[in-house]
Amino acid sequence: MSAAERVSELQEKLYCKAKQERGFKFYILYDKMYIGYMLEEGYRRVKAKDGSAGVDGQEFKDIEAQGIEKFLKELGEELRKRIYKPSAVKRVWIEKANGGKRPIGIPKLLSYYTFLQFVLGMFFGISIYRQNYRQFN
Repeated sequence: MSAAERVSELQEKLYCKAKQERGFKFYILYDKMYIGYMLEEGYRRVKAKDGSAGVDGQEFKDIEAQGIEKFLKELGEELRKRIYKPSAVKRVWIEKANGGKRPIGIPKLLSYYTFLQFVLGMFFGISIYRQNYRQFN
């Protein structure tokens, strides 16, 4: 089973649990961030969005030169042991429609934030998708 299929299966399980027990509290989602297939799928999705280097200057070609599997294993271990230290974000100013500028922060290419967003997004995203799907069908 591919990483994408396994993530989809986990999404389905979380969705069903939330629907069956509406009052259920999902206290522990952190442990989902360092599962191998979650890291793999997170990497694939970040790369598909063609993310740019963050403050550390690391790009996909750098990660691929070192070995994706090795990189994700090390990241997963840091997350599991809770020793991962997020780096500063790269501040970039972007143009606004009115001619002004606003700052945005760009984290490292692959960071704790990226995977936290991915895990929470996959959980809440499926609920939103299914709700919208039911509304339009």
